[in-house]
Amino acid sequence: MRNNDRRARSEGSKAPSIYDVAREARVSVFTVSAVINKKGHVGATLSRRVETAIRKLNYRPNLLARSLARQKTQTIGMVVTDIANPFFPAIVRAAEDTAQKAGYSVLLCNSDDQQDKEARYLELLLAKRVDGIILNKTPGAFSASQRKVLADAGVPIVLLMRTCPGLKADLVQTDDELGANEAVAHLARIGHKRIALVAGPEDVSNAQARRRGYVKALEASGLTFDPTLVFTGDYRIDSGHRAGSTLLARRPDAVLVTNYLMTVGLMSAADEIGMRCPEDFALVSFDDYPWLGCFRPRLTTIELPKYELGETAVRLVLERIEQSNTRVQTVTLLPQLRVRESCGFMLHRRRMSMVEKASAGA
Repeated sequence: MRNNDRRARSEGSKAPSIYDVAREARVSVFTVSAVINKKGHVGATLSRRVETAIRKLNYRPNLLARSLARQKTQTIGMVVTDIANPFFPAIVRAAEDTAQKAGYSVLLCNSDDQQDKEARYLELLLAKRVDGIILNKTPGAFSASQRKVLADAGVPIVLLMRTCPGLKADLVQTDDELGANEAVAHLARIGHKRIALVAGPEDVSNAQARRRGYVKALEASGLTFDPTLVFTGDYRIDSGHRAGSTLLARRPDAVLVTNYLMTVGLMSAADEIGMRCPEDFALVSFDDYPWLGCFRPRLTTIELPKYELGETAVRLVLERIEQSNTRVQTVTLLPQLRVRESCGFMLHRRRMSMVEKASAGA
């Protein structure tokens, strides 16, 4: 009796199969499959019987078996460099929303900007047979062996915000050169002449673009490029703090910081040495967030369209999954200058007003 009880418990604990559903609904396995996959014409009466049996047995389709049959897993891998960076959550949310609407799920990996960690996650995603990968690349190129593995796997890759030397792939990015150019041009228009730059890593494509925009805007505004006013950081808070300690001692009129985390570090350094923004130095930061309006001074920023980046990345990877022969695409989204207090435009207005009043009095 005890053996029978154990056997009954064992059989009762076994997950129901599609065959169990077919028996319960008194239909064929093919009918159950058609109802589950919403394929083929199944009458309303049979559909209701199958759905009732599924609920009664608490049946869950075998996703692995379905993916092997279809040669698709309906999953997209996504590798970002730093999920703690506030830049990424909105992108990931948009990617998840867009993928879900298309019947896909997103597997998220965080590389911490480390090549070895990135390599392990790419291997993991390939092992899990993802249908496509969205990659925010760590600095540097893939090794020859990595390129071969990726090529052999044939899994489409869409690059996000950063290019990768030697990799021919779709890319979604923002016009970072334009964003930096507009920031510096704005600072120059309101009278700032010694404009410093806190740049990102020299081997990252968007950091290179932001540096180019800075240099071109200085030239267009008739300002002299001073290499002592440029600090190369790594897009993290500590490097922003080091930049603040170094650059603010040189008394620039204004600073362009090329991401938000480095802005946090720079403002912390300014507070430690007793300098105020915008009274002692003006500031423009890359990227904008809803909570920035709660802080003083409110930051002037170059807003990057984060949600649109995530949407576009998924759209590109889905197009590549469905049409592998389409030509490589680069989609460049436009940034937007948002003027607030930190750039010093209100102080500039007051100075101009005082000058006008003095001139009128004379």
